[in-house]
Amino acid sequence: MKTINATQARSSLYKLIDDAFESSEPIQITGKRTNAVLVSEENWRAIQETLYLLSIPKMRESIIEGMNTPIEDCSEEIDW
Repeated sequence: MKTINATQARSSLYKLIDDAFESSEPIQITGKRTNAVLVSEENWRAIQETLYLLSIPKMRESIIEGMNTPIEDCSEEIDW
């Protein structure tokens, strides 16, 4: 993860936003009192979606099972 201090971040904020989007890598911004992390909106939404899905009981197991199931064994119809 790239690290930059708050003074440098302030002077190059627009470039940092572009960098976070283009690289999909977070950027750590260090300050005198505390630190922060800059991520692109796309990555933030993906993180939030992952956290939501993993908060659903047994969802993790269901995802793993699905990933381990050969495509030939999958049904073309959805059971509701």
